[in-house]
Amino acid sequence: MSAPIQATKPAVRRREDCRLCGSRQLQRVVSLEATPPANEFVTAKERGLPQERFPLDVHLCAGCGHVQLLDVVDPERLFRQYVYISSTSPVFVDHFRRYAASMLELMRLPAGAQVVEIGSNDGTLLRFFKDAGMRVLRIDPARRIAEEATRGGIETLPEFFDLALATRLRLARGAASLILANNVFAHADDLHTIADGVAHWLTPNGLFVFEVSYLLDVFEHTLFDTIYHEHLSYHTVKPLVEFFARHGMELVDAVRVESHGGSLRGMVKKAGGHWPKQARVDELIALESRLGLHSPAAYRAMFDRIEQRKAELTELLKRLKGDGKKIVGFGAPAKATTLMFHFGLGPETLDYIIDDSPLKQGLYTPGHHLPVVASSALYEPATRPDYAVILAWNFADPIIATHRRFLDAGGHFIIPLPTVQVR
Repeated sequence: MSAPIQATKPAVRRREDCRLCGSRQLQRVVSLEATPPANEFVTAKERGLPQERFPLDVHLCAGCGHVQLLDVVDPERLFRQYVYISSTSPVFVDHFRRYAASMLELMRLPAGAQVVEIGSNDGTLLRFFKDAGMRVLRIDPARRIAEEATRGGIETLPEFFDLALATRLRLARGAASLILANNVFAHADDLHTIADGVAHWLTPNGLFVFEVSYLLDVFEHTLFDTIYHEHLSYHTVKPLVEFFARHGMELVDAVRVESHGGSLRGMVKKAGGHWPKQARVDELIALESRLGLHSPAAYRAMFDRIEQRKAELTELLKRLKGDGKKIVGFGAPAKATTLMFHFGLGPETLDYIIDDSPLKQGLYTPGHHLPVVASSALYEPATRPDYAVILAWNFADPIIATHRRFLDAGGHFIIPLPTVQVR
């Protein structure tokens, strides 16, 4: 279930040019603690073995303003044995339900229209389109998740998406009216082949719709833990407009949504398509400019805020440990790896990690090798903690609501971001 500790080929390579525009004028603007791959959980047998750690250095392109990692971890290592599934979160299921409804209302697709999702995980989003009468196809390189989704009724190809695959699938299945990519358009090193594949596969008036963590929200709310090796790109609107234009497409809408602490939903048409450009595109570009998101100074200020949050949380946990309190983590999303390493939340601080995903329970966290257990540990006398740090902080409210009984019994939750809170 876990990824191999030792890779059979170089695990990381360094690129020298911008992922979007090709400029070599790149400046490092943020350096976080090196970590293992954020989802590389290990088994009990592997727990005693060291894991490789890779740099988390964020660079700004002077050519187009794109923010990105240049150290590229082998995608076979990152994604073939993926352990994140969307359906374990009721919040995300509801988000995808509303997302699908909005796209169906906007596009008025006829029954049988082809809807494709790239990096579709367990098929939660596409199921809503299938139920509405669409012909759906999922593409996701995580083999186990792909197999389970296909058995569950959503056909899934365990492949990485590129122009060659899009060409083959258009020939076999016809053009796609809607292509979706949710929280994956930041994951690929070669975004150009994805854009070319999308442009080739779409109908003349089709749409490519993607969601990514929005760098503006990362900056405003100090959401630095969204920086990890799967996320090679940290998107803003201005560089994306220029990027899609190079591929014969146009970004016609850019909508801010709440998922992952703040995300961007982009809508892209082929050149000549009938979808009009919305004013939000230029409005967000203007806001990014006012915040200075295409200059290094903004990221130096953000790093100072990161260090302030680290100091606040470290002081709080040090005091609690000094008082003999038992502390655990709640949630093992990918972002938790970055947060734990940069804030120093290892076995000296946390006893174990709670997560609701059965794919993660029984495994051990990347690098620190803390056990991942079910939420029942909050209530069992032998394992019950005094405090639980919500590492999946973007789900803090539903987690707290679900575990009100833990609070009623005298327990407390600590929320580390965007500000440190104790409840």
